[in-house]
Amino acid sequence: MVYQCSLSPEIQKIAKDELHEDPERIQKDIEYIREWLQKQPHITARTDDWTILRFLRGCKFSLERTKLKLDMFYTCKNLTPEWYANRDPLHPKSKEILQLGIFLPLPGYDKLGRKVVVIRAGLHDPNTTSMDEVFKATHMISDLLSEEDFQHSVTGISQVIDLAGVTASHSLQMTPALVKKAMTIWQEGYPIRQKAIHYINTPSFFQAVYVHGNNMESLYEHVPKSILPKEYGGSNGTVQDIVDYWCENVNKNRKWLLEDEKYKVDESKRPGKPKTSSELFGIEGSFRKLDVD
Repeated sequence: MVYQCSLSPEIQKIAKDELHEDPERIQKDIEYIREWLQKQPHITARTDDWTILRFLRGCKFSLERTKLKLDMFYTCKNLTPEWYANRDPLHPKSKEILQLGIFLPLPGYDKLGRKVVVIRAGLHDPNTTSMDEVFKATHMISDLLSEEDFQHSVTGISQVIDLAGVTASHSLQMTPALVKKAMTIWQEGYPIRQKAIHYINTPSFFQAVYVHGNNMESLYEHVPKSILPKEYGGSNGTVQDIVDYWCENVNKNRKWLLEDEKYKVDESKRPGKPKTSSELFGIEGSFRKLDVD
């Protein structure tokens, strides 16, 4: 299927200016990456135009960077079965987490055209739910968002991390090994452009970029009320409306999620040295700061 651009002229200009996207070269670049993927004995990949294009955009149309990121994406899927295997939204634990509404991409975009995602980190019970179970469920939503939303592959996402209800038990679940794994997968595997991170309802000791504490007016300077749900002082429906939408969407796409497990790397077929979990996710050395594009 040949890619047909449906983006507004304004978003197309961003793609050209920031990502070096050339409409006359898009199809040629897609074909080049598709042919490369088909020659890799160890990678079973999606090779449709849209999947390849969003990786090209995430790498600002550097063909070599795109090849590296695609290899890393499918490698991470293989080495992290606790997140990517048996992704069934009807599984009781996944269903429970999805209904909590921990990870919520909001309808529409902010004033810069970015997708806004609210992450409510304190909703699950750390005594009965592991972070691997949380990440498995929330990645169902994030992967469907990447599949269905064309615009944010150009404009990126802005995260609003709500720390209301976060306890010491929640914090202890974020072990150095888990943090390293998550940062490696998101930064080196996914083509998503992370543009901003805002923290709200933060403890007094918490310090990071864009910390708004309980000052919602400060948040509104960056994320307009028209994007936020009513519970956050906005006018974009209710949190429950958005939770219901995403629960329905993952259920509707259950077949896609289950089928997606087959797209990954087979290390026994990789030319050269196979990659391992300890090589990719080992915690030796210093942590790198999360990149914001």
